[in-house]
Amino acid sequence: MRFDSDYMEGCHPAILERMAAMNLEKTTGYGQDEICGSAAGRIRSAMELPDAEIFFLTGGTQANAAVIAAMLRNYEGVIAAESGHIAVHEAGAVEAAGHKVLTLPQHDGKLCAEALERYLKSFFADETCGHMVQPGMVYLSHPTETGTLYSLEELKAIRSVCDAYGLILYVDGARLGYGLAAEGTDVTLPFLAGLCDAFYIGGTKVGALFGEAVVFTGRRPVPHFFTTVKQRGALLAKGWLLGLQFDTLFTDNLYLKIAGNAIRQAMRLKRGLLELGFSLYADSPTNQQFVILENRLVSRLAEQVSFNVWEKTDERHTAIRLVTSWATTAEQVDSLLLLLSELKGL
Repeated sequence: MRFDSDYMEGCHPAILERMAAMNLEKTTGYGQDEICGSAAGRIRSAMELPDAEIFFLTGGTQANAAVIAAMLRNYEGVIAAESGHIAVHEAGAVEAAGHKVLTLPQHDGKLCAEALERYLKSFFADETCGHMVQPGMVYLSHPTETGTLYSLEELKAIRSVCDAYGLILYVDGARLGYGLAAEGTDVTLPFLAGLCDAFYIGGTKVGALFGEAVVFTGRRPVPHFFTTVKQRGALLAKGWLLGLQFDTLFTDNLYLKIAGNAIRQAMRLKRGLLELGFSLYADSPTNQQFVILENRLVSRLAEQVSFNVWEKTDERHTAIRLVTSWATTAEQVDSLLLLLSELKGL
């Protein structure tokens, strides 16, 4: 059983069917084709933002590096939670492009507006701040790296701080579908589009074979982004492969429908873990579930299941991450819970 991540499977069958049907057709390259145009139109409609600019890139790290490089001046850095993906798990891709990641403490994986404002007020009150990397952008993940979600109120508060200090607000949406499909969230795609300067809609982890859709909402001009994408190695010659996937995912609400499956299975997993008496490391409403296990149980589980070891919580216990996806079945979740029950009883 594999619960490592949400990109373990290939892609939704509807995407494969369309790829096979189009395989021998000739198309214009580099995303200038009709399919990419159709996909962009569908995304604009879903966002209720007809003037948004949309670009299809190969992956999440490339999207983050390209957007940040394109939107910041060479003396500016990007503020992120200390647990943020660009600060931890992207091998310094943003900093390799010349932009320092300025980390702030996180709470449940999130930045809060109050801490952000305190940092900025202190920074600009320092008479030597001209010698420092200037904060130019705030980076958020939604969902966060621990599966938590920002509320609409929290995002509005951060937007307000960004406006007060002239900062760009950028959201990493690698798992955005799972955030939008989560129970009880008040953040919708149109609301997100209305608050951000830029964000990306994750495909790789939400039913696509690969690829992400970068959205510039029109708040700030981003000239020559196509060229920046090429410089960062994120431009696909056969761009229709990306456009087709998003055109499919944004037809008949498929993106949210399949994300909803991951949420349902994750909530079944969460309830089962609690019923077995385990403690959760984070209270995640999305498809990433974090559970604390005794070290002996972690070792036994690893013999039959693949997962991520997250953090040692004390000498005897470890938090692990179990991830459901758009393709996870109820039978897979039941098998995992049964195995955990059996191992716990040994």
